[in-house]
Amino acid sequence: MILPIVAYGDPVLKREADEIDKDYPGLAEFIENMWETMYNAEGVGLAAPQVGKSIRLFTVDCSPFEEDEPSLKNFKKLFINPIILEEEGKEWTFNEGCLSIPSIREDVSRKPKITIEYYDENWELKEETYEGLAARVIQHEYDHIEGILFTDKINPLKKRLINSKLNNISKGNVKVSYRMKFPKK
Repeated sequence: MILPIVAYGDPVLKREADEIDKDYPGLAEFIENMWETMYNAEGVGLAAPQVGKSIRLFTVDCSPFEEDEPSLKNFKKLFINPIILEEEGKEWTFNEGCLSIPSIREDVSRKPKITIEYYDENWELKEETYEGLAARVIQHEYDHIEGILFTDKINPLKKRLINSKLNNISKGNVKVSYRMKFPKK
């Protein structure tokens, strides 16, 4: 089932999400819905808070970036209760967008290499290191479960300049090709 994506301004996007256990009610169906929702919106990542659930879970599929980084072919992963253990390297800037903040893209600086610990869909504990665009997408989605949006990471002047656009998004004054839930509509 395709879930509505929560728009900028909803308090769930600014909350630190809660850990879950394997007995979380309806987890398998929820994960399936997350994938379906992400693909329907043509996203490369989706965090549970973006569909109104304040839990530490997100999906990523970086395969659309395989032209830039061939290692990302078939890079599709689910992260449950992740913890970024380390971020390394010199920060690099990349233009990011977000399904909860449609029509806005801004340059965001992030470290190029991360080590993350998480549970996969089989509840197996993993510790893996990622670099480049995979690390960036994971960091972006991880920020969501920490209550951080990419607009929180941009220059304050730029944020002021896009403030009216952000307000319009929260009111539903934006064109999107996927289902959304607007907090001020």
